[in-house]
Amino acid sequence: MDRMIYLAMGGAKQILTRQEVAAHNLANAGTTGFRAQMSAFRTVPVEGPGLPTRVYVVETTPAANLAPGPVEQTGRALDVAVLGAGWIAVQAPGGEEAYSRDGRLQVNPNGILTTGAGHPVMGDGGPITVPPDAQLTIAPDGSVSALQSGQSAASVMPLGRIKLVNPPGAELLRGEDGLFRMRGGGTAAADAAVRLAPGALEGSNVNVVEAMVTMIGLARQFDLHMRLLGNAEANERQADQLLGPAR
Repeated sequence: MDRMIYLAMGGAKQILTRQEVAAHNLANAGTTGFRAQMSAFRTVPVEGPGLPTRVYVVETTPAANLAPGPVEQTGRALDVAVLGAGWIAVQAPGGEEAYSRDGRLQVNPNGILTTGAGHPVMGDGGPITVPPDAQLTIAPDGSVSALQSGQSAASVMPLGRIKLVNPPGAELLRGEDGLFRMRGGGTAAADAAVRLAPGALEGSNVNVVEAMVTMIGLARQFDLHMRLLGNAEANERQADQLLGPAR
């Protein structure tokens, strides 16, 4: 009897966790450069004496869907979209290097070029600093140039080049802050083959219809597991009546 309880209890608990993943993906369907989180179930044996046949299920998020999202033109000078595979190197809140597809670039009050989430964009020698009242231009290779107000086009000043990387997807790990990092630490080398589309943004790669269908299917699976628990309780009640003392 307890085998059914283990299966139903473990399955229902992990289905709720997968629902959270599906809901998180659906909530970020409009987030610039978002990569959908993938999930999978795996079985784990119950450890302990006398329990070699008991198993339960665990929900895991082994990887992210790295397929590119749709690119839309915005016309904004500081908007960039990574074309194809590749990442923009940024400085994570802890100071380490991380990677993002968020191309909503802006200049913070300290004159640092950042993403829309506020992470400093890494250049050749660290975060890129922008002079006050400067008009920025970003080239497809990531080169950032500035033209200060009142100066001629011949006075364009190079500020640096955005570090663009393209490590293998298996070497990247998503953090709780949404940024990707190299597994085991370290940094990825710059890749000159990665290109940007200035004046454009990449949308999320979440398939809204697929995410909604997944959530509906998970809700039905949860209901099935709860009915199994109810059947186990009913079976135990009947067994007590049959095996209990006669009245």
